[in-house]
Amino acid sequence: MTRTPFVVKILSTGAVAAVAFGASLTAAIAAEFPTRPITLVVPFAAGGPTDIVARSLGASMSKDLGQTIVVENRLGAGGTIAAGSVAKAAPDGYTLLIHHNGMATAPALYPDLAYKPLSDFEYIGQVADVPMTLLGSKNFPPNTTAELVAYVTKNGEKVNLANAGPGAVSQLCGALFEQATKTKLIAIPYQGTAPALNALLGSQVDLLCDQTTTTLPHIAAKSVKLYGVTTPARIKSLPDAPTLQEGGLKGFDMKVWHGVYAPKGTPKEVTARITRALQAALKDPEVIARMDKLGVEIVPVDKQTPAGLQTWLKSESDKWQPLLKSIAAQ
Repeated sequence: MTRTPFVVKILSTGAVAAVAFGASLTAAIAAEFPTRPITLVVPFAAGGPTDIVARSLGASMSKDLGQTIVVENRLGAGGTIAAGSVAKAAPDGYTLLIHHNGMATAPALYPDLAYKPLSDFEYIGQVADVPMTLLGSKNFPPNTTAELVAYVTKNGEKVNLANAGPGAVSQLCGALFEQATKTKLIAIPYQGTAPALNALLGSQVDLLCDQTTTTLPHIAAKSVKLYGVTTPARIKSLPDAPTLQEGGLKGFDMKVWHGVYAPKGTPKEVTARITRALQAALKDPEVIARMDKLGVEIVPVDKQTPAGLQTWLKSESDKWQPLLKSIAAQ
């Protein structure tokens, strides 16, 4: 009995030493990070808007980190396959995810989702926002936002609204437009942005809401009708284009946003190092010039942080999930 306290003391001292050793080992690993290439997983096809942002970002971050960032496209199920694979990856900082609004909307679209976007990842930071544009085919009668609202209010059941498939940001934008105009249009889903845009160019559909990364050339060529941009303020890439709010759709605010994530449990020292590389890349003149050309707007510095991304994802989840659930219930 008299020896018990001594034994407990030895065990306690050993436990403390083990914790201290583990902490020092983690710190040592983090101090050396990275020692090999990093994989940045993109949930969408090569050449698409998110892929373009990822490749520009990865090339610049590689310079800061001293290791190559390999962009890997893992397609399927609205981005959930890629996100799920990263959630299950080793939490060592060598597998990262870049994703857009789909991180906020997936729980409403996929009831059996294998991961929880808000809690199964470590946050690195936000990257950039991509404004969207509401377009009409050249043969569609309305010429202004005001005319468009009047037309769909009267003829909504005859108006086709294309999107890039369930959960795509074009579908979300279309849903927001229907909500703002109190109409129900004919949704025409396609397998991606490219076929949806081709259908609009061929006047097979009437309307499409899509990102500036893909629509700017067609707007410049006047091969589509531009009703307005979806952000509250006018954008640098289309300074003369009105906002949809100016056209009468009060409170209309829709953009494609991107964030970078790591698997849950990645050491804070490692995520902090990746965040620093992200912030350095977003100051890179080459990245800034590339984003400007695409109409992409780099987010403010306070959003290029783990806290900034976490706060934004929570607010977007609260905004979109009730709307999507109400649409599914109709």
